[in-house]
Amino acid sequence: MSVRKREWTDKHGRKQGKWMIHIEYTHPDGRRQSVRKNSPVQTRRGAEAYERQVRAELQARTYGKEEAKPTPTFEKFADEFVENYAKVNTKASSVRSTKSILEHHLRPFFGRTRLDAVGMRDIEGYKRAKLKAGLSKKSVNNHLGVLGKILRVAQEWQLITGLPKVKPLKAPKPEFRFLGFDEADRLVTASKSEPQWHAMIVVALNTGLRVGELLGLQWDDLDLRRGVAVVRRSIVEGVVDTPKSGKSRTIPLNDTVVRALKAYKHLRSQQVFCQDDGSPLTDGQIKWPLYRIRHRAGIVGVAWHDLRHTFASHLAMRGIPLKSIQELLGHSSIETTMRYAHLSAVVLRDAVATLDRPNGTPTAQEPAASREPALSMVSATLI
Repeated sequence: MSVRKREWTDKHGRKQGKWMIHIEYTHPDGRRQSVRKNSPVQTRRGAEAYERQVRAELQARTYGKEEAKPTPTFEKFADEFVENYAKVNTKASSVRSTKSILEHHLRPFFGRTRLDAVGMRDIEGYKRAKLKAGLSKKSVNNHLGVLGKILRVAQEWQLITGLPKVKPLKAPKPEFRFLGFDEADRLVTASKSEPQWHAMIVVALNTGLRVGELLGLQWDDLDLRRGVAVVRRSIVEGVVDTPKSGKSRTIPLNDTVVRALKAYKHLRSQQVFCQDDGSPLTDGQIKWPLYRIRHRAGIVGVAWHDLRHTFASHLAMRGIPLKSIQELLGHSSIETTMRYAHLSAVVLRDAVATLDRPNGTPTAQEPAASREPALSMVSATLI
């Protein structure tokens, strides 16, 4: 009998019953299979219907095999990637950048394509289309970085088996803007009539802090007596997080910074640079004051991040080793710091030129101390 009701008495003396099926099925290849299962619908008719369903599945060779879920489209998985991966594992600024790249570039191109159908041919087509639209190779490579990460995560989550190779374009290293020594002096001088912005510009030029790190700086992070600061946090778009490297770092403060911060000291809040009510400044609030001050100084095209480049460039031009600059800037890789290597060319040339002199003695015009720039120059006045 394929359908029957199993009955028993429980420990409380109550009669219990379950409708079940018992099928002995012989496959075309002679293999025998026994199926004993409770019916999901506990009536005779329900059990009989379930028995017919199981027999049909056995004959179709689909019994016991779960129906494979279709691979999601790029558009559908992109939303899941942002919510369940990017927001969990990356910083708010990275999430914002990823969402922008998806919305304006990747989603319109790959949106309805299934993840397992995205191949190298499609990726090359994307690169060609974006270059034709006038985007720089650097921008396209940023898009490819997001695309590659999405596909790798999809593979890790077992949504796809194969992984197409995402080849970046060969692009020149991006140029950066920094102030010359005279420009830096003019910017500082032009800011003296505005105490908060003067202090912030002096700190930026002499510490190389990122914009978010400047906004996140608190008085408890500073030891003005010893001349050191601990960079513990960053504020980007109102979100308080760790610095970009993911860890804090300690940096020295030179006399110029110490004097500027002592003169600027306020009691509005723990935030060093803040609004009138003590709350942290926003990205928008710090943009225009710098534009106003740079115009007053007769300087064109300088943003807050360029002051960080200025700090690193001035150190390189004064012969500070790139490894020391890397630590001060908080770069996780020396490769990022290498962009400043060419600025130390003059220092290196002068260093080699000392070999032309008898016993390496300095010339009358060259003080002996200048032969070997020391790390203590970080604590010297840069502006």
